[in-house]
Amino acid sequence: MADQSTRSSIMEWKNLHPLHQIAETPTHKLLLKQWLKDEELILGRIALKETQIDGVRKEIIMLYAFFFLFHSTVLMFLFNTSSKGQNNRACHRSWIPSLCSLLFSLGIIWAIRYKSDMEAHMEKLLEREKEDKRLMTKCVEELRKKGLEFDLLKEVDALRRAKSLRVEAKEVRKWSARDFVSLFFFSMSCLSLAIIRVILCS
Repeated sequence: MADQSTRSSIMEWKNLHPLHQIAETPTHKLLLKQWLKDEELILGRIALKETQIDGVRKEIIMLYAFFFLFHSTVLMFLFNTSSKGQNNRACHRSWIPSLCSLLFSLGIIWAIRYKSDMEAHMEKLLEREKEDKRLMTKCVEELRKKGLEFDLLKEVDALRRAKSLRVEAKEVRKWSARDFVSLFFFSMSCLSLAIIRVILCS
């Protein structure tokens, strides 16, 4: 009789919906609450990192604008100055605006490269958070679907292994988009120096 009652209780447990099984089991219920809380925290970190990346991208665009605004202003000023005469004296002193232009250009190029590297680093962190979100969502779905059949030790250990063994695929690239951007702005700086020379010495 005891075996029959035990079997009948086990059958009743199995016939229950997995969510009812979880509600009746303290360990599974606590784990589900913890995972749902962790999932919300990950979503918050994802939203924060996306906001930070948008802010860095706006700063990069502002640096682009400062670069072209500075050089266009300097060239217009030098052109108006040279049109009034005194070309010989201006030509001898052309190294002054050239040096200022070069220093400003190098500073802007360094700032653009720094912000671009920051953006790339934050994108990697964002991708890692999204991967954690996918793993957590998968575990929550499995827990809700299996109920008591969800093996806590096995599934949690698998989750930890997936996080610890996750290795970022590092592609070896000789050139990246950030390198081409830096090269472009350096070329524009050299072109600006040549134009300054032409304007002051022509």
